[in-house]
Amino acid sequence: MDTLSFKTKSANKATVDKKWVVIDANEAILGRLATGVAFLLRGKHKTDFTPHVDCGDNVIVINAEKIQLTGNKWSDKEYISHTGYPGGQRTITAEKLMVKNPIAMVEKAVKGMLPKNILGRDLFRNLFVYAGDAHPHEAQKPETISLNSIK
Repeated sequence: MDTLSFKTKSANKATVDKKWVVIDANEAILGRLATGVAFLLRGKHKTDFTPHVDCGDNVIVINAEKIQLTGNKWSDKEYISHTGYPGGQRTITAEKLMVKNPIAMVEKAVKGMLPKNILGRDLFRNLFVYAGDAHPHEAQKPETISLNSIK
């Protein structure tokens, strides 16, 4: 066996092939949607995945206002933020956040599944979430992907 012919590919910013994909969040469960989106953003579905390189795709999520939560999460799940001042901790339930800003629920779920470093912040910039079914990225010719096809 000729072991010298086997080379480990290491992708870099110049050799990465980034695509644009659209995911419809209509009637999708929030956590399952977020894991699939984070998987695509990270690039783990590609054969030349390199852990320290942004080799994932640009992901567009549409219909963010139609996501679902299981159980009693609409009333029990709380999102916590802090103003930075003493006593400035604020909480908001998932139900109120959905009314106020449905895009934030998807963004917070996906951001929590990305690495907590500079690479994670760069990957998060490749995510575009929209409340309706229209998006301004038609020029990039994105392909539509169903959540079940992400493995």
